[in-house]
Amino acid sequence: MLKNKNDLFNQLPRLQLERMAEAGAQIIECYRVLQKAGLNIVGEVLKGQGEFYELEHYPKDDVFDGETHSQYYYHAHRSGVQEHGHFHTFLRQPGMPSSLSPVPYHGSEPWPEDGDALSHLVGISMNAYGFPIGLFATNRWVTAEAWYKAEDVITMLDHFKIDHAHPSWPVNLWISSMLVLFRPQIEILLRQRDQMVAGWESRYPGVDAYEDRELELTGFTSINVEQQIKNVVAAIEVCNETSVIETSHAIKPFSFENIAKSKERQLAK
Repeated sequence: MLKNKNDLFNQLPRLQLERMAEAGAQIIECYRVLQKAGLNIVGEVLKGQGEFYELEHYPKDDVFDGETHSQYYYHAHRSGVQEHGHFHTFLRQPGMPSSLSPVPYHGSEPWPEDGDALSHLVGISMNAYGFPIGLFATNRWVTAEAWYKAEDVITMLDHFKIDHAHPSWPVNLWISSMLVLFRPQIEILLRQRDQMVAGWESRYPGVDAYEDRELELTGFTSINVEQQIKNVVAAIEVCNETSVIETSHAIKPFSFENIAKSKERQLAK
């Protein structure tokens, strides 16, 4: 059990922390270029889509990367909550490691199979200003996915990437980076998801837990991009201090500012 919130970051490998910091820099860069034009993440996926209707997918036909087989869409259906809507992220079977397969299922509801199989990775809740406010995991029926165990879905996270400019290059870069920056929280949500479903099966024997409409969300956590980046950078600084103590050949100090300067140099070329 984590004694405090910093334990979540301090126990991570340095390489993962650096990747998270780089993802954070990418997210901030996406915000910068959008805000210069008076735009935001949610507005980008809704532009040109006509009137906004609950439950409809935006953009139409979802966003799909044919090389990585990553997919996402935005929609809304929760009235009376602080979120404007949320993203659902997926990986389709052709983009998964060949060793992964869905869990055994003996219920009556058909699951997508073979090339049509897909796995829900995580949901991202957004506020009316176009910023992320939370992450969540869901039961199987919510997204009509094929159900893979949590550890397999965690493996899939490394393969999610939307690497093109439709409907918006900043949004695609942002959503790809979000799954890196918040990887620790996503892993926790996925493991809690499996625990929740297993507990449901024990509590209600004879009920198909995967299809029970009484079980929709299996976990939710509030998030803040800026605070996440600060926590990651603080953990990297702890790694730097430890490296100096343990060896005379200390690893070159890493900082979020260095990433930002590097990005500025790339843009200037």
